[in-house]
Amino acid sequence: MGRLDGKVALITGAARGIGEAFARRFVAEGAKVALCDLLDEQVRKVAESLGAGALHVPCDVRREEDWSRFVARARARFGRVNVLVNNAGIVCVQGLLETTLEQYLDVTRTNQVGVFLGMKAVAPALRDAGGGSIINISSINGLHGTARLLAYCASKFAVTGMTQAAAQELGPLGIRVNSIHPGGIDTAMNSDPGFEDVDAAAFYAATPAGRIGRPEEVADMGVFLASDESDYLRGAAFVVDGGIASGLRY
Repeated sequence: MGRLDGKVALITGAARGIGEAFARRFVAEGAKVALCDLLDEQVRKVAESLGAGALHVPCDVRREEDWSRFVARARARFGRVNVLVNNAGIVCVQGLLETTLEQYLDVTRTNQVGVFLGMKAVAPALRDAGGGSIINISSINGLHGTARLLAYCASKFAVTGMTQAAAQELGPLGIRVNSIHPGGIDTAMNSDPGFEDVDAAAFYAATPAGRIGRPEEVADMGVFLASDESDYLRGAAFVVDGGIASGLRY
């Protein structure tokens, strides 16, 4: 018996990395999943690899009408929605003085507006299902600022605050809202422009865990928050960072 038997989850940014890990762990635990990503062909292949319990829906999380279609397609296929994982996100590595307004807004539209639209679109379906779980993927940069990540930090701090506000509003409807705050996780984002000069091996060796994290380790926390085991958890921030926030051993 799986920990998510009978549940239906929507997962954004599911083509690779943390989102793909969520999809695979959720299905392994008995859930059905609807997946989206701007890497549309790649996420379609992920859904196909997961079998009949997975559905691929084209969706741009920055567009309200796309969210309406995403939710409707999932309900039509699986009958209900119980879980939302707001995972889609982008990063901009740039100093404050070099960051353009358009770069700042690009990050905001995906990381912050996308989460807002997702919660707004899915909450009625969760209410109709008798309650459920919203899991917002923030970051340790939604709790602590980092130089050259101003736009990213702003968006992830916003996710942290929106999670707490939504938890208060949606709690009476039986909907719990929590956030996960990954630290360094081994995903394609670590190869984005701006990270070329980072000595990742030395940095992660100095963390309490002594290594970079794996997407599956974030997904493990997600299984808990999607399951009924987390019923009393509302508006909480769960840090999955190998101890980075506690300090480095230099």
